[in-house]
Amino acid sequence: MVYTRNRAKCSVFILIVLFLILLIENGVLCQSPVFACDIGKNPSLGSFGFCNSSLDIASRVSDLVQRLTLQEKIINLVDKAGAVSRLGIPSYEWWSEALHGVSYVGPGTKFSSVVPGATSFPQVILTAASFNASLFQAIGKVVSTEARAMYNVGLAGLTFWSPNVNIFRDPRWGRGQETPGEDPLLSSKYGAGYVRGLQETDNDPNRLKVAACCKHYTAYDVDNWKGIDRYHFNAVNQQDLDDTYNVPFKSCVIDGNVASVMCSYNQVNGKPTCADPDLLSGVIRGEWKLNGYIVSDCDSVDVLYSSQHYTKTPEEAAAVSIKAGLDLDCGTFLSQHTEAAIKGGLVNVSDIDRAITNNFATLMRLGFFEGDPTKQPYGKLGPKDVCTPDHQELAREAARQGIVLLKNTAGSLPLSPTTIKSLAVIGPNANVTKTMIGNYEGTPCKYTTPLQGLTAVVPTLYSPGCANVACATAQVDDAKKIAAQADATILIVGIDLSIEAESLDRVDLLLPGQQTLLINEVVTASKGPVILVIMSGGGFDITFAKSNTKITSILWVGYPGEAGGAAIADVIFGYFNPSGRLPNTWYPQEFAEKVNMTNMNMRPDPATGYPGRTYRFYTGETIYEFGDGLSYSPFNHRLVKAPTLISVPLEEGHTCRSESCQSVQLVESHCQNLAFDIHLGVKNMGSMAGSHTVFLFSSPPNVHNSPKKHLLGFEKVHLTSQREELVKFRVDVCKDLSVVDEFGSRKVALGLHVLHVGDLKHPLSIMI
Repeated sequence: MVYTRNRAKCSVFILIVLFLILLIENGVLCQSPVFACDIGKNPSLGSFGFCNSSLDIASRVSDLVQRLTLQEKIINLVDKAGAVSRLGIPSYEWWSEALHGVSYVGPGTKFSSVVPGATSFPQVILTAASFNASLFQAIGKVVSTEARAMYNVGLAGLTFWSPNVNIFRDPRWGRGQETPGEDPLLSSKYGAGYVRGLQETDNDPNRLKVAACCKHYTAYDVDNWKGIDRYHFNAVNQQDLDDTYNVPFKSCVIDGNVASVMCSYNQVNGKPTCADPDLLSGVIRGEWKLNGYIVSDCDSVDVLYSSQHYTKTPEEAAAVSIKAGLDLDCGTFLSQHTEAAIKGGLVNVSDIDRAITNNFATLMRLGFFEGDPTKQPYGKLGPKDVCTPDHQELAREAARQGIVLLKNTAGSLPLSPTTIKSLAVIGPNANVTKTMIGNYEGTPCKYTTPLQGLTAVVPTLYSPGCANVACATAQVDDAKKIAAQADATILIVGIDLSIEAESLDRVDLLLPGQQTLLINEVVTASKGPVILVIMSGGGFDITFAKSNTKITSILWVGYPGEAGGAAIADVIFGYFNPSGRLPNTWYPQEFAEKVNMTNMNMRPDPATGYPGRTYRFYTGETIYEFGDGLSYSPFNHRLVKAPTLISVPLEEGHTCRSESCQSVQLVESHCQNLAFDIHLGVKNMGSMAGSHTVFLFSSPPNVHNSPKKHLLGFEKVHLTSQREELVKFRVDVCKDLSVVDEFGSRKVALGLHVLHVGDLKHPLSIMI
């Protein structure tokens, strides 16, 4: 009788647990999302114009702003915006992050038993290595779906301060992993694509699914190098600013229609970016027509006063930032000092109105003032829509597409899962979890480590060899022992956030600790082929491995995300044909020894021996070049269609009709109908289906210190064995074949341009 009673209690308990799980999965036992205009609970709010969704956004925002007191306006200048209870407006936290998945960095987002994790995609640098623009947008769309789902259960906001589109100018930069790499076009395509994925709704172009933010504007890429921090470097010439550093931000605003731009900590030529009216009001708001708000990096306004000593008083710092065009302060500085700045006559209330108008307009576009979010588009999303099988499979696919095969001795990879009876897996990154997702991370749905991924295919023997990536001593005996008996050895090495991270730049380009010793000892002892796998954001001088014939293959896997281990195994065993290409130049150690990280000049200086930066300008030796990457299949290119001469139409009295000109200033009349098509046949010559990235480069005439070459476009095409496909590029002469002169003006370079795709070269003359 007792047994029966206990069994009955147990059954009831199980039913209750199952019922609670069902409620959680359907978002019933959750916090409420934060929103304004809850007319259902407070019908009087319906009389306010800003709660009337039939009015246009500008009218609604105007109605709201004129109802606020000065103090109520000021508390809406900071990320932890204060509540205006009398108007039915709750406090709102602006700061959430979604660099490569919904993140717990920033107070606006958290995980709980309701949503314990979100899909963690590869770190941006690896996703960029896919050179697949449709993938960039697809990831953004998944992230925004999961973000909305978490918002609906009170775990996230609607404003996400991602992506990071800074140019990865120097391989030592700790935050380079967050970026799409060193090339302005790739960074632009990534930024605009990811932003569209995050923001775009299914119907109304003026509405936002979530609001993205492109950061950190501008010329920001030193964090902490040999005692020089991100607050105390500046100086960049106008040519580099317009030719390189600002290009991705322009694309974010114009092509991506991003809702926000974040100004950076650093100064540009003596002015803090968050206090520079030319950069903010002039360029972002004026030239590019930002439809959204400008936010400071966290505590930047405080930094420009207390650390950079740009102003004498905090009130002046508040005033100069707001007047420059800053709308929102990540921090508390503006809430503390703006009122005194107004009373002191340093800034006008109209400047405050402008700032909060931009902020509230963004929240209007997000539906924050529409009442109950569950009755709006995306209102049915909930915990069931986070970490779905499809989302997790996309994370694995993104990692596969980004992995770069840098070396592959004939017949080495892929390994055969049937002939490999034992596999030695060695290295400090062989069985890592959190390392795989890099920084600005969230809690993943789950992890598949490299060891787990490989063990799922063949039997493995494992030895870490190093306790961590900075190991002072290497445990080589166990590593050598298993390498000597295994059919093949995989060494998984590299770095992690203890070596490269925010506020932590590298000082050299060598593998840290005793990893090189470990690799060499294992290679000597190994019975079979050795595959070297490097997990990192930045590149290395691995000349020793590149030239060692016993190291048959080298893979760079970035920080490959939650499914990284499965993706690595997919590539090594040939379930996926590698197609990633390096988004960054890999330099020799000599570069780090001779080149000052704070030299912001992109172009070389022969007088001082300075070699320049990135593939576009660098004149020195490289370990691997931008765009390098192998496949298991060879691909062939053939030129089908391309012009050899383009004439720029100039008016009769133009100076260049009577004088010799190297370039022509861009004006609309010159640029009309100055676009042409290039058609290329691309054929998979191998026996294995695979994807191939077609790069179209141009080497312009040597005018205005132009780049050696620059990327005009890229297309990723999937081809089965022996199949050929036509790839088309549309080239706009004024946009794609122009160069920036020494004063920051974009001009069409006259003379011989050489277009190249792989080994193909095609001359194109641009004349008047």
